Amino acid sequence: MNKKWFQIGMVCVFLLSLALRFWGLERFNTLVFDEVYFAKFGNNYLTHTPFFNAHPPLSQYIIGIGIWIGSHIPFWHDTVNGLTGSLRSPWTYRWLNALTGSFIPLVVAAIAYQLSYRRSFAILAGLFTACDGIFLVESRYALSNVYIVIFGLLGHWFLLLALDNQNRRRSFYLVFAGITFGASVGTKWNGLWFLSGAYLIWIAAWIIHLIHSFPNPKLFFTSPSLKESESRSQESESRSQESEGRSQEAGVRNQETGVSTYSPSSSSSQTPLQNLTQLNIFQMLFYLGIIPAFIYSIIWIPHLQLDKRYGFIAVHQEILKFHLSLGGNSPNVHPYCAAWYKWPLMTRPMAYYYQTAESITEPLPVMGPPLPAGAGQVVYDVHAMGNPFLWWFGIAAMLFLVGMLVSQLVIYCVKKKRFSVPATLTVDTWIALYLVINYLANLLPWVEVTRCAFIYHYMCAVVFVFLAIAWFVDQCLRSYYQQLRAVGVTITFIILVAFIFWMPIYLGLPLSPNGYKLRMWFNSWI
Repeated sequence: MNKKWFQIGMVCVFLLSLALRFWGLERFNTLVFDEVYFAKFGNNYLTHTPFFNAHPPLSQYIIGIGIWIGSHIPFWHDTVNGLTGSLRSPWTYRWLNALTGSFIPLVVAAIAYQLSYRRSFAILAGLFTACDGIFLVESRYALSNVYIVIFGLLGHWFLLLALDNQNRRRSFYLVFAGITFGASVGTKWNGLWFLSGAYLIWIAAWIIHLIHSFPNPKLFFTSPSLKESESRSQESESRSQESEGRSQEAGVRNQETGVSTYSPSSSSSQTPLQNLTQLNIFQMLFYLGIIPAFIYSIIWIPHLQLDKRYGFIAVHQEILKFHLSLGGNSPNVHPYCAAWYKWPLMTRPMAYYYQTAESITEPLPVMGPPLPAGAGQVVYDVHAMGNPFLWWFGIAAMLFLVGMLVSQLVIYCVKKKRFSVPATLTVDTWIALYLVINYLANLLPWVEVTRCAFIYHYMCAVVFVFLAIAWFVDQCLRSYYQQLRAVGVTITFIILVAFIFWMPIYLGLPLSPNGYKLRMWFNSWI
């Protein structure tokens, strides 16, 4: 894929994402799901009304800014309500979220490209992200999760850009990585897992390097130039293997798998992840430790000036107390509680809005209980659920990457007759390591969480699932064998068709009762 077609493709992905998020944004003239908190909180900052916030305040600042801008625009005010505490149009408290969510597919595509320099991989990653349901739903309402994700992903993108540059440019990108990681945590605490993923992939890179540098662990603390000179002898041992890996990445087709890793760029044998060991521990602690902590701290200043009941330490104690009081992770606490192990297979999505009407010409119901069973002929449902086939194919691709990493390690250890790892990893091995580590970093911390959790808490992890299935499909489409190319086309087609099929419950479009039931494949989805 040449640069021109890649640019056209990414513009189309963005326009698709933008159109879906803004189409009928004012459809429900009410507060949908947690808009009863976040839209009100954003308005409270504008009216200088003190309140307790159970999360860090950054997303509510942004929603408040959106309300202020939207209120000064001379349109979007055909429908208004006073549910936020002021007379506002739904557009005013939703439009900035919709715009922000529209950029998430582009950031995912940018990460994919920076990992591999493969345009096909990048455009598939952006397209699949644009075709997910829960990201579409979360972007269309005044909620917080799109900000956790986009700031966390920007942190990873800036980190990859830093690894791809040197000296001042590297420091420049590392500063921005620290800022955006801090902003992610400043939205919700689970944004910290994006930062932990960055640390874990860095630690993994150093472990691989130190295994081949032993007994020279002091390299961990040395500058990149000294480290490279001292490890030159170790690197010479792996030159033959590196040459083999590069020839594969430059376009040699693997006859066993039929998968081509060809890239039109001569840099296809490189990935910024190979430069992770050029960052020493002091750089990591400053750029990805002190800077995020500083950003997180200053984010709190406007809120603490508004609500003077709690200081910085006390407000965190109150937030922790609030979350610990939410009870166990069971339907007895909330009907949509879903433990972490239910998220990957999407066994318990949740309805953000559900109403029925007697006819499609009847004014949209916004308040009160649904009509009695059998009376409603039209169903309006906004369901926070992913694209089922995107998630299911994605988790299979993630398991494939895990299997690939394990098999490569086992084969190498058997060949060497001792535990070891290759001194030089191929680009696809680095990608697999990056995706698996970051997926687990954003999922496994929830294993120890005992409070009621919901499927939207999986959003930070599932973006790496989108990257995994995009990588797998890209490998299939570049395959030497027609059968594998057909597999890639089929998977892409199924994901797109599934997105169209479930789109009415993402956008809250009117459905007949039978049409609604047709999309609720399992009782646990209702």
